[in-house]
Amino acid sequence: MNTIDRYILKKVLATFLYVVLMLTAIILVIDLTEKMDKIARNELKALAVLEYYGDFIPWIAGLLTPITVFITIVFVTARLAAHSEIIAILSAGTSFKRLLVPYFIASAIIASASFALNGWIIPQSNRSRVAFELKYFENKTMYDRRNVHMQVAPNVYLFLQNFNNRTNSGYQFTLEKFDSNRLVEKLSADNITWDSVSRKWQLRNWTLKRVDDIFQQNITSTALNKTGIQLDTALIISPEDFEDESRHYDGMTITDLRHHIRKMRSRGMTGVESYQTELYIRFSAPFTTFILVFMGVIVSSRKARGGTGFQIALGFSLSFVFILFFMLSRTFAEAGSLPPFMAAWIPNIIFATISMVMYKYVPR
Repeated sequence: MNTIDRYILKKVLATFLYVVLMLTAIILVIDLTEKMDKIARNELKALAVLEYYGDFIPWIAGLLTPITVFITIVFVTARLAAHSEIIAILSAGTSFKRLLVPYFIASAIIASASFALNGWIIPQSNRSRVAFELKYFENKTMYDRRNVHMQVAPNVYLFLQNFNNRTNSGYQFTLEKFDSNRLVEKLSADNITWDSVSRKWQLRNWTLKRVDDIFQQNITSTALNKTGIQLDTALIISPEDFEDESRHYDGMTITDLRHHIRKMRSRGMTGVESYQTELYIRFSAPFTTFILVFMGVIVSSRKARGGTGFQIALGFSLSFVFILFFMLSRTFAEAGSLPPFMAAWIPNIIFATISMVMYKYVPR
């Protein structure tokens, strides 16, 4: 890197940190103001609130990274253009492509750090943040799932009429095992409750039926039936399998997401699209950084007569359009109307195309 590269790189990274801190501080104040009544109502101590916002700040900073990168590039480049520094650099024989080098170096630094943080580090703190929000701010400490159907193992299917997470108990439980599409075993109970001490399930008023080729037409044969009042048994499920899945992926690392997606697929569970979309977004985010940096330089590298105000406003407008595309594609993917892979990459594809058109036709 030459002197100009270091000069631009330093400006971009310093401004990026400043913008991230500024926007995070603004959002933190707004969020704290909105939650003051809930904090007071729950009589939360200052230490608990500080711990919560200690987890909140990295999450919101990571969430804002692509947009703050774009705003940073527009601001820095527009300022360089306003002071005729871009013109001087190009007049000295530096090509526009060469001018992009320090910008892409900054992009690589930010994208790498963001990928590591969002992929493995921030999800660790998100677990306590989300749990805190659900407990104190969103009043979701209790849920009652109804008509639960899932595949818990190959050829093993579970049904529960409803499950309550407060008591870790369910009603009208059925566990069926198949062999080549033929029912071979059926365990049912009126009530099922989790014993956290023994880490086993307590089944009440249970019935176990086994079926073989001889008794296919006589499933109620007493020789193959077992019944009882109570049974303590270790099943291949736990209360975590019935947890509320909303925003669950916020607390998952990339490794956790992959494992959870495989588990959901093997069990035939619904809602896997949300987790797939989140996984693909985490891999597409670093490329988003490069695309937005490229677009930001093109938008703001030309010296404007009225100053940098219009270019900065244009940067905010394009940021809003990107967020809109991102939110729409994610919503469609989670609803099953769009493949998760496409949902994660459509904003990148659209903005990369727009950037290439601008690079070719917009004066620089």
